[in-house]
Order: sequence, then structure tokens, then C-alpha cells
Amino acid sequence: MDRAATPRQNKRVTITDVARHAGVSTAAVSKVMRNAYGVSPAMQEKVKAAIAELGYRPHAAARGMRGRTYTIGVLLDNVRNAFFADILDGIQDELRDSEYTVLIGAAGFSPEGQAKTIRSMVDRQMDGLILIAPGTPRDEVLDTATSTPTVVLGHHDGSDTHDSVVDADDIGASLVVDHLVSLGHRDIALVSAPGTRSNRWKRTPEIVLTAGYLDAMERHGLSEHARVLHAAYSDEGGFKAGMALLTSGHPPTAVMTGADVAALGIYRAAHELGLRIPGDLSLVGYNNTALAALAPVQLTSVDQAGHTMGSTAARMLIERVEGRRDRAMQTTMTPRLVRRGTTAAPASR
Repeated sequence: MDRAATPRQNKRVTITDVARHAGVSTAAVSKVMRNAYGVSPAMQEKVKAAIAELGYRPHAAARGMRGRTYTIGVLLDNVRNAFFADILDGIQDELRDSEYTVLIGAAGFSPEGQAKTIRSMVDRQMDGLILIAPGTPRDEVLDTATSTPTVVLGHHDGSDTHDSVVDADDIGASLVVDHLVSLGHRDIALVSAPGTRSNRWKRTPEIVLTAGYLDAMERHGLSEHARVLHAAYSDEGGFKAGMALLTSGHPPTAVMTGADVAALGIYRAAHELGLRIPGDLSLVGYNNTALAALAPVQLTSVDQAGHTMGSTAARMLIERVEGRRDRAMQTTMTPRLVRRGTTAAPASR
């Protein structure tokens, strides 16, 4: 065996090893890897065969020094929200046949923790960032976006520095209220995330959702029945909100939430209190995750096309990373109501 042609297995394979194995220059290998113009099909085949035979993987730090690391950072607050899984599937599917690798940062709910994760992604020279409803102060996101291509999901605040993908949350809320009113409900409550004013995002999903709910209630002449309870988008947050609403002096006949995971917590609270869904309480979620369609649940929910949001965000980001577009864009998804078994006419009181 020619020892000069095959690197030792315990040594990291380098671009020089690939060039020697293919019988070409390192510059030729670099051109093939960059898909540069003017490389012949024969050269591409020879170099790609050598890369495959040697198992060569470019060193991320070295690629970063040359200008690109082919890594995309995705920020989310937790991994338990099933809607984030839909978004991540969309991102992965869009990038599956590309050279880009997706790295996920589950940073928790605190603005400080999220800001730390974003800085770490930038320090590691990731080519671009997708931030899912970030709690990080808006000024810091804008500053990051001036140097690192960034797409923000969820927040409706426009920007000249980052791209945005949003759902028409006000329309989504209106769809829910219209549906419940058509069934005969008047006492309709909303459970929404609390958000925070200190981060200077003015049009977060929960703010737009709440505005849409209040407008729809007013349109139906039900403003005096409107109730908004703030709770974390989690099973426990929904459970606590459900217990508070359903044990109040005048419990609602219907509850809509800003997330399916919170709706399931309300479902659990109703069960613990001996209430039937939809016999005693109609319940509507948001995001239409896989959980909503489970046979024992059959949750009526608003579909905001999480997979499409993710794939759209990834496509927009790569356009910016690769210099195919230099102007910021905002893309809006149109929600639709998916009716299932958790909504019905209210029981007579």
C-alpha cells in the first residue's frame, strides 16, 4: 500500500491530503469545495471522490477564517414547545441538501440567557441566525443583525437590518372568537403569554394576538365579557391559568390560548375539576401542533404553518448570507382555524 497516498487514520485529514490523493493542487480542491466558476466536471468528480474516500471534513474554524463556516444558529427558549419542533423541521428540510449545518441554542426564558447564547453564536462565527420570538432586548438584536444576517420569527416589529417571518396573529384571534360566538359563546377568555416591556419589542405575538382578541370581542359587542389572563406557554402555566379561571366566581364558557401546550394545561385543570370538554368548557389552542390532533385530545386550534415558517426563514437567511439580497423583508403567514372536538355550543346555565 502507498503510505504517502493514504493518511494515517488517527490524523485529521487535511485539504493537502485530499489534493495529494486526487493528484491536484490544493487550490483546485478549494475551488471545488466553493463550487467556484470554471471547474470542469472531471475535476469536480476527481476531488469529490477523494473527499469521500478520505472522509474529509473542513475544519469549521479554518472555514470561518476564510469567510464562511456553513453553520446556522437557531435560538429558542425551550425544547418542550411542540410548535418549535414544526419550525425546526421546516428549517432542516430547507437546508437538507445544502452544506449548512443547523445548531440549536435552547436558551431558556430569561433575556440575559438568550442574549448570552446569541453572543456565543456570533463569537463562533456562525453565518446567520434564526431567532424564534426572542426575549432579548430589541436593541441588541438590531445590533447583532448589522454584522450577522438574522431572521426573527414571531415578532411583528419591522426592521431595516433583519428579516422577519410572522403569523397574522390578530387574524388568528379573530377566527377563534368568530367561531366561538357562532356556537353561542359570550364569556370567552384569552390565556396569553405575559411578555415583557423591558425588551422594547412593541409587537410581539402575544401583543398582536391580544389586540386581535379584544377587537373581535368588541366587534361582537362583547367587550364587557373580555378577560385576558397571562401565563407561561407551558403545561404548568396553562394548568395554573385554567384553575384560576375555572374556579372564579364567574368562569368562562370558552377559553382560547396562544399555544397548544398551554391549552393542554387548561384541559388538565378542567379534568381535575370534574368539568367536561366541550360539554362544560370549549377550548381552543394555537399553533396546531401534533399534540392537537392526538385522538384523546382532538383540540381545536389555529394553524400558523410552523413548517412553512421555518423553511421560509431558512430560505430568506441563506439569501442574505450568500449576498443574493441586501434589503430586509417581512413575510406573513395566513392562519386558518382547524376545528376538532374541543369546541361546542355552551351548556345552559
